Amino acid sequence: MKQSMFIARIRGYVRIELRGKDCERLINPIMEKGISMWDIRPKDRNNMELCIMVKDFFSLRPILKGTGCKLHVLERFGFPFFLDKLGRRKIFIGGLLTFVIALYVLTSMVWQISIEGNEQITKAEIMQAASQQGIHKFQWKFRMKSSEELSREIQNMLPRAAWVGVEIRGTHVVIKVVEATIPDKNPLMNPRNLVASKNALVTEIYSDRGRPMVKPNTYVRKGDVLISGIIGDEENSQVVVASGKVKGIVWYTSHIEAPLTKSYKAYTGESSYRRYLVFGTRALQLTGYGKLPYEASEIIPNRKKLQLGAFTLPVGWLSEKVMEGSNDQ
Repeated sequence: MKQSMFIARIRGYVRIELRGKDCERLINPIMEKGISMWDIRPKDRNNMELCIMVKDFFSLRPILKGTGCKLHVLERFGFPFFLDKLGRRKIFIGGLLTFVIALYVLTSMVWQISIEGNEQITKAEIMQAASQQGIHKFQWKFRMKSSEELSREIQNMLPRAAWVGVEIRGTHVVIKVVEATIPDKNPLMNPRNLVASKNALVTEIYSDRGRPMVKPNTYVRKGDVLISGIIGDEENSQVVVASGKVKGIVWYTSHIEAPLTKSYKAYTGESSYRRYLVFGTRALQLTGYGKLPYEASEIIPNRKKLQLGAFTLPVGWLSEKVMEGSNDQ
């Protein structure tokens, strides 16, 4: 009876060859013994191949005894033979087990800790809080708390953090921080009045705290009280820090000095040119020799360099325009 190949591979089976005169006549005695066999391949009357389970292999010898037939194992299949091969390779098995154990140990520890999102809170403060919660290098991951609990505990230890998240990515722990926005504290002030710093015409006045003392379109002098810090009536009064916004028109006196005479440069329209061949920082004059014929002049240079594709060569030419000028008052 043919066995399921999966079960056969688990239990193990062999492919054998029967040799002998009229070996085909052994099939019926084998089946009568309850031995399972399959994939029977007769080659000739004295030779055939078949597969049987390992547990039935030794049951064939009593059947073959006295028949003159011989048995030869061709191939072995299944899990028992795989274990037998592994048993012969003890060094390989030991190395494989050592590798698996080392891999498990290395992946069960924290090897890297990263911090993201912090600007005002220093990395040292965050690392100190995380270390107190058991987050540090070479820590066993199974000894650490859950990510939600770690996030809550670290956030409680960092008052300036609005939110803290802890994410475990294999052997890498990432701590994400969202910092809280703390409003600037206003400086402490004594009770006072808001007074004018300059003479002005008040156009708008808004009182945040205190009692306005002037109205729009009122002229005030320097030192006048604009918003009083005393609120309430005569029986129930309180002194506060007067604050608000006052807009007004202020007059300024400006003094401007202008010179009575002015000098400027003018050109007569006469000009001449001097041209040079330039090699690096040196120039060879080609035209415009001799003394300049102008008493007053201005030189306007114009230099050009040769280019070869994207490269600028240290060779070029220089053209100087000499313009005659005169000073007028």
